[in-house]
Amino acid sequence: MASLLQPNARNLEPNQNSETLSSTALEVEIINNPMQSNRGGNVVVRSMGDEDGVFLTWEDLWVTVNGKKGSKSILEGVTGRLGSNTRQLGKILINGHKQKLAFGTSAYLTQDDTLMTTLTVREAVYYSAQLQLPDSMSMSEKKERAEMTIKEMGLQDAMNTRIGGWGVKGISGGQKRRVSICIEILTRPKLLFLDEPTSGLDSAASYYVMSRIAKLDQWDGIRRTVVASIHQPSSEVFQLFHNLCLLSSGRTVYFGPASEATEDLEKGSDGGIPTEEAIESLRKSYKSSETYQQVQRQVAKICKQDCGTLEMKRSHAGFVTQCLVLTKRSFVNMFRDLGYYWLRLAIYVALAIGLATVFYDVGYSYGSIQARGSLIMFIFERERLNGHYGTGAFVIGNTFSALPFLLVISLIPGAIAYYPPGLQRDAEHFLYFAAVLFACMMLVESLMMTVASMVPNFLMGIITGAGIQALMVLVGGFFRYPNDLPNPFWRYPLYYIAFHKYAYQGLFKNEFEGLTFPRDNAGGPINLRGEEILRDTWQVEMSYSKWVDLAILLGMVALYRLLFLVIIKTIENVKPIVASFMSARSKQTAQVMVNPFSTPMHGGAIQQS
Repeated sequence: MASLLQPNARNLEPNQNSETLSSTALEVEIINNPMQSNRGGNVVVRSMGDEDGVFLTWEDLWVTVNGKKGSKSILEGVTGRLGSNTRQLGKILINGHKQKLAFGTSAYLTQDDTLMTTLTVREAVYYSAQLQLPDSMSMSEKKERAEMTIKEMGLQDAMNTRIGGWGVKGISGGQKRRVSICIEILTRPKLLFLDEPTSGLDSAASYYVMSRIAKLDQWDGIRRTVVASIHQPSSEVFQLFHNLCLLSSGRTVYFGPASEATEDLEKGSDGGIPTEEAIESLRKSYKSSETYQQVQRQVAKICKQDCGTLEMKRSHAGFVTQCLVLTKRSFVNMFRDLGYYWLRLAIYVALAIGLATVFYDVGYSYGSIQARGSLIMFIFERERLNGHYGTGAFVIGNTFSALPFLLVISLIPGAIAYYPPGLQRDAEHFLYFAAVLFACMMLVESLMMTVASMVPNFLMGIITGAGIQALMVLVGGFFRYPNDLPNPFWRYPLYYIAFHKYAYQGLFKNEFEGLTFPRDNAGGPINLRGEEILRDTWQVEMSYSKWVDLAILLGMVALYRLLFLVIIKTIENVKPIVASFMSARSKQTAQVMVNPFSTPMHGGAIQQS
């Protein structure tokens, strides 16, 4: 098993200390001042003697992070998971070869557990197994793999317990971390990267988690290369490690057997000297040690021998399977989470009862024209403003799983608010009314997903989305009639691209067409036709039917969701290009600043990240 460097060094601030412990399972890193220049030596880590293990080496590796306050040179991130603002110089070799880490052959566990709190342990792992494992495996085989993995991590007693979260009782923090590990090892990866797997856990939970990781090969017989970072391990946890890598300011202070670390470090340290001098003394001591020479020989040997390349990308579940699984998982989550749609439904029902009593039996007098318009607009605005503002990580699954809930919210509160005031009572008119509400709620969610894909955080997404919708409300045709809107910007193009226009006009047509109202003045026809009201009072476009308005709304739903996917894909493709361009511009300058009198790499390859 092998070790690597901590993958989240971009979060470190100047003068911030961090430790990372590495063995054939793990590694330890110490960074005192990331602002200092740093240079990585040759390092090799390998599996515990098994022919199927993986050798992981890096040679003279440099990583520079470009931040707001300039560049920081930090040796880290050789897993290939560097951020868009980093660049990498040096060699990273797997089994002596330069190659990419493909899906299924490697896995990465983040520091934070991102789990659905409403699912049980069994459900969380099983749904993930259905997504990650190929369609060539039967459902029973995937279920067996999931349950076996749960047992490997000692979670069999918590299989049917919900994960839980804020305000909801569930499993412990250590158990959550083990669930996350279960999900990552379902594909039986040869390389496993763990970012602070004991973060936030007490010493007992930390030991249990790490001991399970150390014994994974006893369960499935796979000798994997496990790369992990860990802060301030207890003595019991430290004793689980075989190899140890210590870094200071990105430079190697020690790399070798963990059991020999104390002896080696004591030789290079003198008491009573400043910290920086002590670190420099330790670094020089390691450079002159037999352990360092042995590492150099191992690197050279691995690069010469043919250890074989890591297997190519493994297949995962097909697109249709993924859509079905994500839809089912999202539906279960929405159904169990009271705050997702059920609270929304309760609020809508309460508002609908209030509307039904305030506008009860408005009748067909001339004064009812304004009352009907006000009622319709209030109902529409209520549905619009209370849309679910999800980022839509899984667009298709969330779309289909949300449909039944949005239908219920459209029909039940819609019926309560629609019938008591005396709006047109036949089924066709009510179903059209509910269909427009449904389309508008889908549109709000789609719009917010699109906005969320372009802003850095959730709060900014809400603010930006609310601002965009406020502009659309102003030009929708109710607060300011269409003919009164200024032509530049407000009428062309905003009025025509705001979905409120088509919702307003569709709902007005649905209610007023076919009705007659008495005039409030003498002279002329006694009755006022609904079509005249639509044309002259509300300034509705009468050249097409209400069904065209509904079709446009549904088309906008599809357009916004497609736009969301396009934006996500574009960002994914453009970020590496921009980062590579920026890195190329600053590469030579950065190298000269670090060491103007020596070549920053000896025989290493250059990789842009």
